[in-house]
Amino acid sequence: MEIACLDLEGVLIPEIWIDFAERTGIEALKATTRDIPDYDVLMQQRLRLLHENGLGLPDIQEVIADMSPMEGAREFLDWLRERFQVIILSDTFYEFAAPLMKQLGWPTLLCHKLETDSLGKVVDYRIRQVNPKRQSVLALKTLYYRIIAAGDSYNDTTMLAEADAGILFKAPDNVIREFPQFPAVHDYEALKLEFIKASNRNLSL
Repeated sequence: MEIACLDLEGVLIPEIWIDFAERTGIEALKATTRDIPDYDVLMQQRLRLLHENGLGLPDIQEVIADMSPMEGAREFLDWLRERFQVIILSDTFYEFAAPLMKQLGWPTLLCHKLETDSLGKVVDYRIRQVNPKRQSVLALKTLYYRIIAAGDSYNDTTMLAEADAGILFKAPDNVIREFPQFPAVHDYEALKLEFIKASNRNLSL
């Protein structure tokens, strides 16, 4: 049995923090794991910027309410789920993801949780464990599943390396240059072909 493990932001939905940065005009909030590989450093920067600008979870959720999956994402996900078991492994937060998961047909999502105070201020975050995407792939492999994974950022590369096959999707040039061992594609039709090539079954479009 094969399982497809996908990153979420940048693969199926736009980057939430980038949309939020554009809405608020806070340029530094556009930084993602494409720019800052250390997730803790990135999140501490985000929490500091939220605090400095008096912004909280309700402000972020207001932006998310107007967001939609990337064009073609739902169709790609439906195609993938007909051929593989699919799990979304993300560094987003459950408090962010629900409206977009609904639009994607409620796929299985493993991600993190935010801690907020009574006023909605984000005071901390809780990750499931260190390097959760890689650890999830490792856990699935102990159940004798074969894993094909796709992601776009630095924080996906350990997941891609641990999987039986890893694919970069819509990754920036700096990530592609640093990880030439992974095939890199930029549209869903090409991503389908990479999943077909990586499978040990006789699949077709």
